[in-house]
Amino acid sequence: MKTKPRHLLTLLDLNKDELLTIVSNANFIKVNRHEDHLCHVLDGKVLAMFFEKSSTRTRVSFEAGMSQLGGSALFLATKDTQFGRGEPIRDAARVISSMVDIVMMRTFEQTDIQEFAEYSSVPVINGLSDDFHPCQLLADIQTFMEFRGTLEGKTVAWIGDGNNMCQSWIHASMLLDFDLNIACPEGFEPSKKLINLARDRVTVSRSPKAAARGADLVTTDVFASMGQEDQKQRRLAQFSDFKVDHDLMSLAAEGALFMHCLPAHRNEEVTGELLEDKSISVVWDEAENRLHAQKALMLFLLQVPNFSLPQT
Repeated sequence: MKTKPRHLLTLLDLNKDELLTIVSNANFIKVNRHEDHLCHVLDGKVLAMFFEKSSTRTRVSFEAGMSQLGGSALFLATKDTQFGRGEPIRDAARVISSMVDIVMMRTFEQTDIQEFAEYSSVPVINGLSDDFHPCQLLADIQTFMEFRGTLEGKTVAWIGDGNNMCQSWIHASMLLDFDLNIACPEGFEPSKKLINLARDRVTVSRSPKAAARGADLVTTDVFASMGQEDQKQRRLAQFSDFKVDHDLMSLAAEGALFMHCLPAHRNEEVTGELLEDKSISVVWDEAENRLHAQKALMLFLLQVPNFSLPQT
């Protein structure tokens, strides 16, 4: 009987040790990216990538990652497939997973990814949904550990919308044992269920200054996500006091980092000066680490037993 595949639909599909193993492997892959051995570990493997939402970093990092590990990737826009004509997700999952080795989906509804995974015979990765963005968190965790070491016992400040990124940070706080201070306008909080689940780790306030004070990491995202373009002007007014700048960062702990999952809207959620300040902002390293973290994730889910360098 075939073993049921592992999926990454949220960070909570991993335990702490698994998460830290993936991050450690991502660092190994980053350092050794040009070694011949790593260029063939996924020879013959195929990744199917479904995009209901547009993408830059997610598509490039997954597609390049598969190529660099010896595999290949298929780009499938929902509107160009039978999904766009109403084929049931469960039917598509059964058929597609019989033809490929792993699937990544970037869509609006988390329930669509969950249903696909339920009927898939291969691992399924959430490349982003309206509720969660676990792949970005893998890269963010990798980046913080690269520059500052463990997140355990630290404080992270989330400034802005209680969106999919914020909710994945809540999951990360539960797994890695750090405090998460969330500052958002009234009505834009993350899920109450999630807040209650992590109430010993998460604090929600209306004050960016209170959230940032003493934080080891300050992070944010756009105020209007994909699918919310018609709300942009209203949201900009409601989030006018939630811009991250050097003044806000001055309240954080000494050596605090700034992150943003990108794309950034300069002088909306973050000032251009802070985004480009290499002494504080690690957004470009964070973006690159999507590639390495996702390589490590795919190797984990595909249960590649040994991809370390051969002993000499």
